[in-house]
Amino acid sequence: MATSAVGPGFLTQTTVFTKQLLASFGFVILLSVVLDIFAQLNIWQVLTVSGKRGQTVANETIPGSGYLLALLIAFGGLVFNIGNIAGSGLGLNVLLGLPVDAGAVISAGIAIAIFLVKDAGKVMDAVVKVLGVVMIVLIGYVVYASQPPIAEAAVRTVAPLQIDARAIVTLVGGTVGGYITFAGAHRLIDAGISGIGSLPEVRRSAITGIVLTAIIRFALFLAALGVIAMGFSIDDANPPASVFQNAAGNGGYKIFGVVMWAAAITSVIGAAFTSVSFIKTFSEKIETRSNLIIVAFIAVSTIIFLAIGRPVAILLWAGTINGFILPVGLALVLLASRKRSIIGEYGHPLWLQIAGWLVVTVMTVFSVLTIGGY
Repeated sequence: MATSAVGPGFLTQTTVFTKQLLASFGFVILLSVVLDIFAQLNIWQVLTVSGKRGQTVANETIPGSGYLLALLIAFGGLVFNIGNIAGSGLGLNVLLGLPVDAGAVISAGIAIAIFLVKDAGKVMDAVVKVLGVVMIVLIGYVVYASQPPIAEAAVRTVAPLQIDARAIVTLVGGTVGGYITFAGAHRLIDAGISGIGSLPEVRRSAITGIVLTAIIRFALFLAALGVIAMGFSIDDANPPASVFQNAAGNGGYKIFGVVMWAAAITSVIGAAFTSVSFIKTFSEKIETRSNLIIVAFIAVSTIIFLAIGRPVAILLWAGTINGFILPVGLALVLLASRKRSIIGEYGHPLWLQIAGWLVVTVMTVFSVLTIGGY
């Protein structure tokens, strides 16, 4: 879940909103972490106790709603994937100097090849783990080198000068929106971690994933804030890359290009596979042709990106749109938490239900404000 969240959209969103909100962006991160934890705890606990996938639980709660949820998540996954394709193009642009469109097409071809050759996927997974560590070390170095105004960031994290509804929706959507949080619960169920006895492990996993993501986001926020405080400008064409270039020189810039591309290409595969998995359970024809549909999913994502362009804007909107989807999925799960036919003897904590409905309300209101204001 954490590695799914920390992709090209995550890197771009964090940098862009730091540039816009400066130290006050710390408050947006803090609020989004609280909302993320409450949303994820509710979804993971109810699904793992039931031992059923999200779309099945939704259908058993309100007949037909599982199909709606699956379509929404598949749509959100498509938007995520367009953003991931855009991110892969930005990565190759930094690394090799290729035009973003050309980098996106090459990356899409590689993603399809990796998906069709399973052993290549295992190699890529191993490489990405190493690159993930490199990225964290690089972010840490940039924080150190840029000497960010930590005291001001700490104050504005609890007393912001401005609050941005779209930033909150985008961050929550990019961390637990759309398919991401459901995919985490489904992975646990597939691994045999289900039933009431598994709850301590499920809670620990849910909170650990969010906290790990939050630590990386706070570090990137401080790195970007430090670069801005040093008087450097952030390039709107590729915001996160310019942060690394300004603080770590051309070597750090190139390494970041590798990390950005690897994060994007694995997210392309993961988003396509998971999005199709939500709809293939409803039809045997889809199940038997799932490989073809995944390849088509990647191809369509690439074609749409080439038609639209604007990679940075797409990476921002991917999180925002999936933030719109979260209240629907979470509300269905909260309704399911009251049905004995789904959860059996398990009593879902009242405080967690209240917190969950609070997240639904906040995200719905902020989504309406985002639509109205943007």
